[in-house]
Amino acid sequence: MKAQLEQSQAEVEALQSEMQALREELEETNRGVVALYAELDEQAEQLKHATQLKSRFLSYMSHEFRTPIGATLSLVRLLLDRVDGPLTEEQERQVRFIQTTSEEFSSMVDDLLDLAKIEAGRLDVSPAWFEMMDLFTALRGMFKPIVENQDLSLVFEEPVGLSRLYNDDRKLSQILRNFISNALKFTARGEVRVSVTLEGEGMVRFAVSDTGIGIAPEHLPVLFNDFSQVEAPVRKPLRGTGLGLALSKQLATLLGGSIDVRSVVGEGSVFSVIVPVELSPAAAGGRVQA
Repeated sequence: MKAQLEQSQAEVEALQSEMQALREELEETNRGVVALYAELDEQAEQLKHATQLKSRFLSYMSHEFRTPIGATLSLVRLLLDRVDGPLTEEQERQVRFIQTTSEEFSSMVDDLLDLAKIEAGRLDVSPAWFEMMDLFTALRGMFKPIVENQDLSLVFEEPVGLSRLYNDDRKLSQILRNFISNALKFTARGEVRVSVTLEGEGMVRFAVSDTGIGIAPEHLPVLFNDFSQVEAPVRKPLRGTGLGLALSKQLATLLGGSIDVRSVVGEGSVFSVIVPVELSPAAAGGRVQA
């Protein structure tokens, strides 16, 4: 009996020793977890500060660029209006080149400013009822001077089954402009087609399809990252910074929707944005201005 008691006592002591070791190991793990959380909090604060600095820099830089761009465009308009006298054909061609380049630069600055506002949570949505054909007509007029290649056509399909949307038409137009610009950039011949269809319950899909060179599968995941560009050996009447698609993704989220892309190398691509027929404050993240 005494031997059994001593054996039991030894087993209890062994268990207690094992439990103490486990307790010490758990305490050490907890201290490590606490230190890791503290490090993560510090890194998150640093990242937040860096993001704020980047947004502030982009905002300030964009505002500073606006003045010289505006001055350049004003001077161009004076020259084209022949205020200081007639222009030769070559002079007019050069001045229009300056005008086109300045307008592209202005568009890039606007993209930078919008991205900064989105990251800072200061870009609001202003929804209103609008006719989709009015949107298409404005886009058609905007790109008409650009589509000069007789081998390439820009086609806008008439909406069927739905004519009006309650959303922010300016931001929707900005998304479609980016899609159309990219489609024209990578399509040498064939067509770029803009269409709209009903998509599920209370949603509508705007699609821009092209017969261009297409996009390789490995490039698709990074298309919507900031400053991401895919190079291709085709003519480029439109240039950019690689911000257009990244901005479009952010704007689509603000409009309560999303964007996607389908592409086949050698056959073309289809970029789509899906938005609600009637935007609600909840869908826009509460950033809706009446």
